[in-house]
Amino acid sequence: KLNKILNAQELESEKKGKKIHDEHLFIVTHQAYELWFKQILWEMDSVRVIFQNGHVNSSAGRVFNLVKRTSVISLILKLLVEQFSVLETMTALDFFDFRYYLSPASGFQSLQFRLLENKIGVPQSLRVPYNRRHYRDNFKGQDHELLLQSEQEPTLLQLVEAWLERTPGLDSEEFDFWGQFEENVLKGLEEEFALIQAKAESEEKDDLLSEFQKQKDVLLSLFDEKRHEHLLSKGERRLSYKALKGALMIYFYREEPRFQVPFQLLTSLMDLDVLMTKWRYNHVCLVHRMIGGKAGTGGSSGYHYLRSTVSDRYKVFVDLFNLSTFLVPRHWIPKMNPSIHKFLYTAEYCDSSYFSSDDSD
Repeated sequence: KLNKILNAQELESEKKGKKIHDEHLFIVTHQAYELWFKQILWEMDSVRVIFQNGHVNSSAGRVFNLVKRTSVISLILKLLVEQFSVLETMTALDFFDFRYYLSPASGFQSLQFRLLENKIGVPQSLRVPYNRRHYRDNFKGQDHELLLQSEQEPTLLQLVEAWLERTPGLDSEEFDFWGQFEENVLKGLEEEFALIQAKAESEEKDDLLSEFQKQKDVLLSLFDEKRHEHLLSKGERRLSYKALKGALMIYFYREEPRFQVPFQLLTSLMDLDVLMTKWRYNHVCLVHRMIGGKAGTGGSSGYHYLRSTVSDRYKVFVDLFNLSTFLVPRHWIPKMNPSIHKFLYTAEYCDSSYFSSDDSD
């Protein structure tokens, strides 16, 4: 069926009796994007199936498979980010020669990219309205139904959240990670405050006290569950409070064998988010280069709309990036006692809620 793909480039300008050379490049590049989007969706669906089946076990290769497949997605996105440079070989005037023939088509009409956003977990409430309409209203028939269905399926964000809530050791009676962490932070802050207070009065001391207060407010906010729920309701945080605890536990103990591969997975999810943002940014730059501030093909608001999508509103795993906000000196991190070490590495903990020896996917 390769012939069908190779013969799918129909130049609208040629149909109108005036073949424009660069339209062929434009069509091939966009078709290549769509083929890669299809592969990304294939990988994304397999990742979600693994999470949904509850088969997430680093020793059985499950988390490794998740890392592998999310890494494949990231590598494809990296390729797609670079692919914009091919289109940038055209000047704005070259594009203008055939732009008229593209209307009413619009780059916004990529069904697969919208499906990808939904499957990853871009919140519907945070989407920027497109021409003052719901984004789904720009699609008809089966495409509209596919988008609606994708909105109702569990997102990657939701599945990762549920997985993080089951982080090994988070609810252990042998080791109160969160309680000990809060205690260590309070003690560490007291010690830092005492060191600053011992300094002679000076402008430098005032600056240190000001910075200390900012650091203290940030760290103590981490232990305020009501504040977290408030930020969650505003869309400024995405993970549940318990999932955030799990992510921070993996982050702090990433050198422990049990958490090494889960940490790689969290890193891979961040890479995915970064590359999605880079893709949007490069798309914005290309549109601005080609049409300036004019409306896009299909009557879209073009550059100004696309620019508004390059923000944390569309960053799904923003909480993972913000973990660095709560970095503390290593000696503030609670030490694992022998009981929790044994707990993490015994077969008794390997229940189906977090682990599985099944490796059929």
